[in-house]
Amino acid sequence: MTKAVPHRGGAPVGYVAELGPIEAGAVIYLRLWCDGPDSQTQVRKDFALALGAQCGRKALNSFETLCDLCVRHGRRPLMRHHVACRCLGADESCFANLIGYASEGEQEDALMIATTIVNPGMAPALAGLAQEFGLALRRMAVRTDQQPEIPRKLH
Repeated sequence: MTKAVPHRGGAPVGYVAELGPIEAGAVIYLRLWCDGPDSQTQVRKDFALALGAQCGRKALNSFETLCDLCVRHGRRPLMRHHVACRCLGADESCFANLIGYASEGEQEDALMIATTIVNPGMAPALAGLAQEFGLALRRMAVRTDQQPEIPRKLH
């Protein structure tokens, strides 16, 4: 008789506070987006406020498509911690690194990580979207000159 092993993708591997602003932003926005409609509205507002209506909409479209690819073509579901959790899960760390490498133009590394998240045929598309989203997070970080924060209502 074998015991069921809990999914390792949710295993804590660190803390969100240990990440740089781009990677932390990626994790926070992933958690918010997956939290439901109210949190998704907040993501839309954050992007529009930080990037302006047009650029915010473009960043949001990249992020929505990125999340959709992860869901529809994922090798398995990405495990996430609660929005306000300070821990960083293994899958979240992988997602954060994908966005970080892609935003730095490290295409080979981003593509390698993308193949661990989605089916190999979709990895180039995921890496490209990760770059678009990561560059938007970079612009947001430069404008605010600080790491994205967890929303007040969730503290």
